Parts: sequence; structure tokens; C-alpha cells
Amino acid sequence: MGSIILITATDNLNGFTQTIRSVFPESQTQICVVHQIRNACKYVVWKDRKEFSADMKHIYTAPTKQAAEAALRDFAEKWESKYSYAIKSWRDNWDELTVFFEFPLEIRKIIYTTNLIENLNGKIRKYTKNKMSFPTDDAVLKSVYLALKEATKNWSMPIQNWGIVLNQFMLIFEERLRL
Repeated sequence: MGSIILITATDNLNGFTQTIRSVFPESQTQICVVHQIRNACKYVVWKDRKEFSADMKHIYTAPTKQAAEAALRDFAEKWESKYSYAIKSWRDNWDELTVFFEFPLEIRKIIYTTNLIENLNGKIRKYTKNKMSFPTDDAVLKSVYLALKEATKNWSMPIQNWGIVLNQFMLIFEERLRL
């Protein structure tokens, strides 16, 4: 049996979502909401940023995708004349930004951001950045292994309500997930 990826969370790098879909066509791809917020805010002047961010929060904290769409309309009505490019980025990426609404709240909290992955990547970079090259592929693997081993020392907090989350995954992906 080949690899199964149920859900991916990406930072929306150019072409990344399309590449994932070509290799794992059944996978659902969620663009990191935190990256979207940062991306939208970089076009907003400092004096508006706090209010803009507070208004934007109504979109990604909405209880349903329909409520999020209504929040985006309200957000756009208020800010589009001033920050149309920031609004455009929400609209252009809407389908991939709202995948998490298809899941129960416990799963949403896990998949709407790539921050955990970025944290782990940072720890791996810490172990590999000072090396200009590695003598062998095995040396790279060993270095990454040591980084992962070090990172897992701090993983003392389990995912909240993991039993519920696992049951939900088993129901949602019943045809594709076997434990």
C-alpha cells in the first residue's frame, strides 16, 4: 500500500498545492491561515493594522464556511477601497483557506496553520545550517535524526482530546484510514 496523505497544510508557496495534488490527488490542502493573515497585513499601514486584523479575525473564527463567507463580504465592504490587494488574496485563495471548515472543531485546531511544522523545520535547520555540505546522504539523515530526537524531548503536551480527534478522523476517512 502506498503513502496516504489525508490533509496537507501549506504556506501557499507557488506551485506547492498543485504539486501535492498531482502526487496525492485525494489529499485535501489547507493554506495556513496564519500565513494568510501575515500576507494580508503586509499591505496595511500601521495605524490600520490593529482594526484590520480584528475585523479579519471574524473570517477565520467563524463557526461555518457560510458564516466565514459573510464575514469576508463584511470585511471587504469595509476595507476593499483602501486595501483591495489584501482582500483579493483572501478571495483568490478562498477554497484552500477554508478546507478546515469541513472538519469538527478539534481537527480544525490542528490543520489551519503550519506553525508546528515550521517550528520543527527550524530545529532541523539549527542542526544543518552550519554545514556547507555533508560527506554522504547518510550524514544528512543522521543530522536530521538528531534534530528530530532533540525536538521530541520538548513534546510533552499531547494533542488536546486526541481520542476524539482520532475517532473523527476514522469516521471521516473511513475508506482510506486503517489503524
